[in-house]
Amino acid sequence: VAVLEPDENCPSHKIADYHIKKPYAEEERKNSGINNLKIEFNKVHGFYIEVSNSNLNKIPDNYRRTQTLKNAERFTTEKLKQFELKALKAQENALNLEKKLFEELIEWLNNYVTELQKLAHAIASLDVLHCFAKIALEYNYTRPIFNKNKKIHITDGRHLVVERQIENFIANNTQLDEHNTFILITGPNMGGKSTYMRQVAINVILAHIGSYIPATNMTIGIVDKIFTRIGASDDLSQGKSTFMVEMSETANILNNATQHSLILMDEIGRGTSTFDGLALANAIARYIIERIQGYTLFATHYFELTDLANHYNMVQNVHLSVVENNDEIVFLHKVCSGSAQKSYGIQVASLAGIPRLVINQAKKFLIQLESKVKPQDDLFTNNELVIKNVTSSLNANKINIIEQLQQLNPDEITAKEAYDLIYKFKQQLQG
Repeated sequence: VAVLEPDENCPSHKIADYHIKKPYAEEERKNSGINNLKIEFNKVHGFYIEVSNSNLNKIPDNYRRTQTLKNAERFTTEKLKQFELKALKAQENALNLEKKLFEELIEWLNNYVTELQKLAHAIASLDVLHCFAKIALEYNYTRPIFNKNKKIHITDGRHLVVERQIENFIANNTQLDEHNTFILITGPNMGGKSTYMRQVAINVILAHIGSYIPATNMTIGIVDKIFTRIGASDDLSQGKSTFMVEMSETANILNNATQHSLILMDEIGRGTSTFDGLALANAIARYIIERIQGYTLFATHYFELTDLANHYNMVQNVHLSVVENNDEIVFLHKVCSGSAQKSYGIQVASLAGIPRLVINQAKKFLIQLESKVKPQDDLFTNNELVIKNVTSSLNANKINIIEQLQQLNPDEITAKEAYDLIYKFKQQLQG
């Protein structure tokens, strides 16, 4: 009986292993003379004694059959049944004891919640600072310098992730301040425009969270927010196209950015027609330059926008340089002053593996387009001159209406007066 006494702190399957299978099985084999007798446990029948059909003639009288199998019979005994009850009771007691100990531990810890929170915060801070220090030493980061001026000056800035994926990362400078708030970036696809923009934002974030940054040196002033419009994605669940998502994100930037915000805009206007996209990109850029005046990196393939530098002193043109040899190009990933001359879209398509036949047809069609398209008017021509050119082809009534509209202040008239003016202008045009 002592052999079957369960330990209340031991789970039932462990009890079966150490108190039943070995001692009790050996005892039953000796008493019955059945050498291959086995004692097992399952959740359906509990503990049972299994005897093969060839040994059924040796079954003791105190065995009670519980299950018949193809090649064996299963039995139980009063002694085994009593142990099973004790084992199950021990398991229940173990769970109750575990719950009791856990509740006692929680009650004890409640007396030290404040101390434990401080300790956890200290350990977490130490872990983060240790990580910052280790990475700074291992990858040659430098300490950023903060001041109260409007300035983001980075010398030999790098992208902390990309530089570990390639053998020779090309570092680049960034000069943004109150005199140069807007950098217009042109250059080919795959040239590194997005990487350059992202590394500036990442370095600003690293500086503000207390980390050293991947650069030779960095001086940074006040930056209150970072806004990005990078990449292309749609939101089909909300019925929003790629262009709609792009415009929604742009609207958020234009409505919330301040003069101390860092703004990254990549290929704005590419999701619609060429002229619509160009017009939107021009208007958005002008709004940022004139109204928001925040630190801005503006990447585009619309080379017409590079003329903004001729109209605003705070705009600087830069481009990602490449070397062209016949139909092949090599990306240098170096940011240089001035604007790019072309986008090299066909060459990049060739590098991507587009079939040669498609590339040749694209080149021929491009030549045809370039020969047919007339030079565009200057997008930045004085507004009064544009009005003069347009109105010269209109009759006297139309010119009169335009002059009235120019003198009209919409904020000073009521809705009824505006409604009457529309009818008045309509009658003049029909007359």
